Amino acid sequence: MLLLSTDPALAEKRVALVVGISKYQQAPRLTNPARDADAVAALLKQAGFDVVNNQRDLGIVDLRRVIREFSETSRDADISVVYYAGHGIEVDGTNYLVPADAKLASDFDIEDETISLDRVLKALEGTRRLRLVILDACRDNPFANTMKRTVASRSIGRGLAKIEPTMSDTLVAFAAKAGAVASDGDGTNSPFAAALVKYIAEPGLDLRIAFGRVRDDVLKTTGNRQEPFVYGSLGGQTMSLVPPVAKPADPEAEARIDYELAAQVGTKEAWDSFLASHPNGLYANLARAQTNKLAAAQQSRSKADDARREAEEQAAQKAAELRKQLEEQSIRQTAEAKQKLSEQAKKDLEEARRQVAEQTKKQLDEARRQVELAQQQAEAARQQVEEAKRQAIAEAQRQVELAKSEQAKAEQAKADQANADQAKRVAKDDTDKLASLTPDPTVPKAPPSPQIDQTDINRLLQAHLKRVGCNTGNVDGAWDDSSRKALELFNKNANTRFDVKLASLDALDTVRSKTDRVCPLICAKGQKEDGGRCVQISCGSGSFLNSSGACEKRPEPKARTADQEQATPRHHAAPSGGGGGGKCFSFNGRSYCE
Repeated sequence: MLLLSTDPALAEKRVALVVGISKYQQAPRLTNPARDADAVAALLKQAGFDVVNNQRDLGIVDLRRVIREFSETSRDADISVVYYAGHGIEVDGTNYLVPADAKLASDFDIEDETISLDRVLKALEGTRRLRLVILDACRDNPFANTMKRTVASRSIGRGLAKIEPTMSDTLVAFAAKAGAVASDGDGTNSPFAAALVKYIAEPGLDLRIAFGRVRDDVLKTTGNRQEPFVYGSLGGQTMSLVPPVAKPADPEAEARIDYELAAQVGTKEAWDSFLASHPNGLYANLARAQTNKLAAAQQSRSKADDARREAEEQAAQKAAELRKQLEEQSIRQTAEAKQKLSEQAKKDLEEARRQVAEQTKKQLDEARRQVELAQQQAEAARQQVEEAKRQAIAEAQRQVELAKSEQAKAEQAKADQANADQAKRVAKDDTDKLASLTPDPTVPKAPPSPQIDQTDINRLLQAHLKRVGCNTGNVDGAWDDSSRKALELFNKNANTRFDVKLASLDALDTVRSKTDRVCPLICAKGQKEDGGRCVQISCGSGSFLNSSGACEKRPEPKARTADQEQATPRHHAAPSGGGGGGKCFSFNGRSYCE
């Protein structure tokens, strides 16, 4: 109970649902989803999840039941994770997960035979802290060519559609960004699943950083052809699937605090008290070093005091000896002076006294100078003692900071070693698990998707534009002005907005999905539409094709005057090549043949 109260991460409830579908009944078998799901499930169990429900090759009934049961499991959980590997499709902007028994004969069967991503997210509403859905389902749609379209305007896209989760603290991770297709991979696992196993369960690693590393790994593995994408947002706190590794307790934390207090006092008694409480360890050795420095400083101070006392004693002794010598000399000279009664003797006595006084004064001054010199030496010795004490205190404080730095480095090294050991254990378990999941040599491997170059895309789009009545040019793979005008005409009549400068797969898929004519048939002058094509207009007997391209009845000939009869003969021979020997005549400057 004490551990639970001090570390909230230990009390978290974490649950996961892992679904992998490889054995599709109406579509080619997928090699990696089952192995990918096993690898992710093993990773989550190793990470300490309370519940890991691992399911394989579910039909629509079982898939609905499993999601409904997981909704109850995740209701009081702190972290809920759903991982799905298999086929997923997007219809009219909604994403669906395809179970193993889906037939999808027509687009009307989508809601009955698949599970929408919205239903999966709704099952996680009861989770308290983090809702995470991972979809390794952005593969090619295997039903795109066989699915019957009941509504011509219904859109079926490539890959999955972009999603904006409405619930907070929710992330939805795609193996490839919206509208793109992910690779199933040629190895034991798909590139996306292999990167997930590397990073998402690292202890203490924030999920946003973990999925960023997954993205970089997949881009590198696929040569920048596949870019995973994450939709949704989280708060400002670190959000990881596995809590960080707890740092080891500092065994010398109390000793460090006591050492700092003793260093602030800086006396021998303080260090002796510290060593009595902490006789062993790093800080005990440092305290003994400080005690030795104080002892050396005290010894230097004692020597200085002894020198000062010795100098003072020598000065006092010299002064006493000098006074004694002066007194003896004075007595001696006085005695001698008394013996001399003459004035000269008195003068000599006075001169002697003067000389003695001067000499005594000089000797006393010299004694005072020696005493002052001894005092100066004693003061210098005292200053040396104080400087040694100050240096000892500064050195003790520096040792404290150095010990703190070494302790921090030791703690970081232990934490790094713990993280490395944890990463090695996870990597070893993942390697053992993945190694056990070797592919079955008897199962045929799905053929790789054929690559199509731009010239083939141009030629196919030109052909389908001609089929829907929008292209009147050539089908030669050269995307010229005639092709661009054809796609522009399709945009106008089909209410689409494709870029006419380049033939794209999206434009090809949309034009190919049209089963009827899109662009109206426009015939040239003198032609008309007949059965979806233009044919030459033919006029009946007594009519002719006028300059406007329509049949017009020939006018009746008017009566001719006598002058006209004389000017122009009424009948003449039919021109060569007229055929059949018919008769021709002229009227108002035109020739007519019967």
